[in-house]
Amino acid sequence: MSTVSLFVNEAIAMLQKVTEMEVGELTKLLETPPSVEMGDLAFPCFVLAKSWRRAPQQIAAELCSRISEHPDYAHIHVTAAGAYVNMYWDRTISSTALLERIADQQHYQLQVGGGQRIIIDMSSPNIAKPFGVGHLRSTVIGAALYRMYRAAGYEALRVNHIGDWGTQFGKQITAHLRWSDPLQMEQNPIGEALRVYIKFHDEAAEHPELEDEARDWFRKLESGDPQALELWRYFVDVSMASLDRMYERLGVEFDAVLGESFYNDKMPAVVDRLRELDLLEESDGALVVRLDEQDMPPCLIIKSDGTTIYPTRDLATAIYRKEVMHGDRLVYVVGGEQALHFRQVFAVLRKMGYSWAEDCIHVPFGLMKVNGKKMSTRKGKVIFLEEVLDEAVQQAARIIEEKNPSLPDKQEVARQVGVGAIIFNDLKNNRQNEIDFSLEEAVSFEGETGPYVQYAYARIQSILRRVEQNNESAEQPTGEEVAQQSASEAVEPSDSSAAVEEPSGWTDTAWELLCHLAGYDSELERAVRLHEPSIMARYALQTARLFNQFYSHNRILDCPPAWREQRLQLSRQTGEYLARLMELLGMQAPQQM
Repeated sequence: MSTVSLFVNEAIAMLQKVTEMEVGELTKLLETPPSVEMGDLAFPCFVLAKSWRRAPQQIAAELCSRISEHPDYAHIHVTAAGAYVNMYWDRTISSTALLERIADQQHYQLQVGGGQRIIIDMSSPNIAKPFGVGHLRSTVIGAALYRMYRAAGYEALRVNHIGDWGTQFGKQITAHLRWSDPLQMEQNPIGEALRVYIKFHDEAAEHPELEDEARDWFRKLESGDPQALELWRYFVDVSMASLDRMYERLGVEFDAVLGESFYNDKMPAVVDRLRELDLLEESDGALVVRLDEQDMPPCLIIKSDGTTIYPTRDLATAIYRKEVMHGDRLVYVVGGEQALHFRQVFAVLRKMGYSWAEDCIHVPFGLMKVNGKKMSTRKGKVIFLEEVLDEAVQQAARIIEEKNPSLPDKQEVARQVGVGAIIFNDLKNNRQNEIDFSLEEAVSFEGETGPYVQYAYARIQSILRRVEQNNESAEQPTGEEVAQQSASEAVEPSDSSAAVEEPSGWTDTAWELLCHLAGYDSELERAVRLHEPSIMARYALQTARLFNQFYSHNRILDCPPAWREQRLQLSRQTGEYLARLMELLGMQAPQQM
């Protein structure tokens, strides 16, 4: 259960009066019990044992006595459970405030960002390479962060920093001129470009002179050679057409698509500035900025052959995003293996006198491996994301056809479910963890999956449709719901033994769901602060699980009128929050499944 800030604030004020402890210390000590039966909040008394010179169990009992005698807290019931003070808020009194809270736009549209502009560097695939599942992480994490920042009151901009420059293009041009099949280049340009790129590295292992030829082609490209530029533009054009198709399938858009080449004319000013500040040093024919005082290796600026390298471009990029795009914070959603690179770039920016380098943030994520092995384009070890999405959609379509063949718009629902399953499979993991990609696990409809969340939403919409159709007498599942439940093995089985009803109608399962929704704002704020989409993905899973428990243990349509309205309101709000969560994560919300 998410901690409700309303409860926390009241608990702190109450405990201050009976313990005289500081707000900060009380905030750290308050705990959320593992189950709603043990209270809404708990306070451990161990910290008071030394100063009060009593056993924690005695202190807990005394605190309960003091609180119970205080007239301002008659709506909070407290019990001593060993060394803990367990606190229970009166459900009849508090539920009205909580229902108003979750319906208030300020609860889910925060203002912590204060309108600051965040520029997000995300996706950033390389030209002339297939969009593999390894590119998925930066893309969907960045897209989720964009929506989360906006929901927290930031002005966010998405930038796709396409890898369209560098020595790999010398290799690509060399490979193309030597081995490309014209017919294959016309029919499948990215596939053919990948084939010859892999061949280059295989051949270069035995013929190292190919590396010299590739370096020469990149020097020609940097110097504006017409043939090199024409080939480069061709690879950029065919690559962007392929990339745009993938972004459309993922529902990802960008506010700016600026490749590394965009900064070519901006790099000389960076090099000149480093010279003026006397920061450049020669090292084995190359020019570097030393970072010995920060226990880092030198940052390479100009290679020994006179060509630039990506740290130079990233310096120019950061300065452009700050001075031209007016970014207050610059966020880089890039794999954790680049951590040293970004530490070096940010350190060089600070040495150049840019105090805003403190607002440059690397948001790393773990590698995506396949069968425990790292993917590598140059070795041909890559799984095409397009094929993964196709298979996920086909898997969803097979399940729908088996369980609910009369479902309207089956193919569209299959697309929403299949693509959503792949996105959610990534985002539910802490971004810094490595992922061992398994297609079977990604498209599974059981356990902690995107389809489980989508199904909970579809179930709520089914209930609301029945209300609109005045079909209030049928509390047993309709044919539609039977089909829906069959389609999702992750849904908890219905429990015919209803929980004991409280006079207010707020059973444990209903109350836990309400309190969970009331904690949405604190979860979103934490997710934004930590740049961690998995917090909201896990929150979505918990929302779906709590609703399914509530649905299994509570009558909704044929209960007493006062309870019926509050339970419908709770169901409706749960549906809205699930839709909001799926939108944050980049998933769609099918009305039926």
